[in-house]
Amino acid sequence: MTADSRPGLPGELMMWVLIMSELAVFGAGLVAFLAVRLTDPVGFAEAQTHLHRTGAAANTLVLVTSGWLAALATRAAEAGRFGRMRALLVPAVLLGGVFLAIKYSEYADLFAQGIGTETHAFYTFSFLLTGFHAAHVLAGMVLLTVVGWIAAPRAVETGAAFWHMVDLVWVLLFPVVYLL
Repeated sequence: MTADSRPGLPGELMMWVLIMSELAVFGAGLVAFLAVRLTDPVGFAEAQTHLHRTGAAANTLVLVTSGWLAALATRAAEAGRFGRMRALLVPAVLLGGVFLAIKYSEYADLFAQGIGTETHAFYTFSFLLTGFHAAHVLAGMVLLTVVGWIAAPRAVETGAAFWHMVDLVWVLLFPVVYLL
C-alpha cells in the first residue's frame, strides 16, 4: 500500500490533534455561552438584536464557498494540477479576507454604539468566540497560502482539513450566537 492510498484521516496526524483540540475549545466556549444564556435569556435576546445577522449569514456563504474551493484545490493537487490548485486556493484565501472584512465591519459598528465585552455577558461571549474564530480564519489564510506555495498534495490536504474545521466552527457559531 502506498502512502497516497493508505486508509485513515486525510492530511497529517498532528493537524488532526490540533483540529480536535480546537474543536474542544470552541465546544467548551459554546457550552459556557449557552449555560450563561440560561441565566438571562431576555438580556441575551435583546443583546443579540444588535448583531449583524445579514452579514453573519453572508459570512456563512463566504466560508462555505471558500471551503468548497479548498476541497477542489485538494483534488487538483492530488491530480498533479498545481496551476489549477493555486487558481482555486487564491480565491479561497481571498474569501477568508472577505469574511474578516465583514466581521470587522460588525465589530466597528458595535464599538461605535458603545458596545464592548464589558457591556453584557452576551457580548463577552460573542466577541470572544467570534474573535477567536476570526483569528483562526487568519491562520487558515496563512496556512492555505503556504501550502499553495509548497504545492504538495499532502500539504494541501492538511491545510484544507484545517480550513474545513474553521468552516465547521462558524457553522456552529452562526446559529448559536446570531439566531437562537
